[in-house]
Amino acid sequence: MPAKIPTGARCLALAALLATTATPARADLWVWVDESGRSHFAPAQVDARYTLFYKGRTSLDPPPPAPAPPPAPPDPSVAASEALRDHPIRRRVDGHPNVVRYEPLVADHAGRNGLDPALVKAVIAVESAYDPAAVSEKGAVGLMQVMPDTGARYGVAGDARRSTADKLKEPAINVRVGTRYLKDLLERYAGDLSLALAAYNAGEGVVDRMRGVPPYPETREYLRLVGLFHDWYRPSPPAPPPEAGTTARPSATGRITLERARSAPR
Repeated sequence: MPAKIPTGARCLALAALLATTATPARADLWVWVDESGRSHFAPAQVDARYTLFYKGRTSLDPPPPAPAPPPAPPDPSVAASEALRDHPIRRRVDGHPNVVRYEPLVADHAGRNGLDPALVKAVIAVESAYDPAAVSEKGAVGLMQVMPDTGARYGVAGDARRSTADKLKEPAINVRVGTRYLKDLLERYAGDLSLALAAYNAGEGVVDRMRGVPPYPETREYLRLVGLFHDWYRPSPPAPPPEAGTTARPSATGRITLERARSAPR
């Protein structure tokens, strides 16, 4: 007796069978109708009596699982926050009103000199902990601890009322000179941030003579701290738009590192 393709009510049973037997990989359906008219279904051709009724996926098949998104790279600001958690400079500047107070000033002069504002904030944090009246033992002054000779190089001259050092205590003058000096150091050292910061800390002559980051513990620690505060102050980048079938996850890109200084032998 030739096989009969089921119709009517049997198609309803067929649909139910599709829903229960189909797999994400394939949804083939084979059928054999016996002499009594009873339909037998199978996902594969059991023997020669079975004929192919349907081949391929159906709307009843579950969708294939979406590929798992790659793990998000770690956010450098989180690692920096952990590394700086108990550092005295972190305790002094975290929540300090001067950080917010001088934010527009930092952003303005960083933009004028093509610098990352987070880098300027990091230098200020490590140099003075945001104290505009700070004066070092060597005579460096203000937020960015500018030496009076450096101030004079950039047009800050003393007069009968105030010396160059006194003028450098004014945040607007200090940040203007400090950011310009940092920009010039970056140009001098072909964009090498570790060399520019080493020169900012130890002097250009020392870096030129050493032909690299000097092996001074103070300078090495300075580079490490500026790098950590730079990461801490950098905002987390926006999450990329999600791909179809995936969930957006944050990523961190464009991090400025100080690997030359960190990997150099001590």
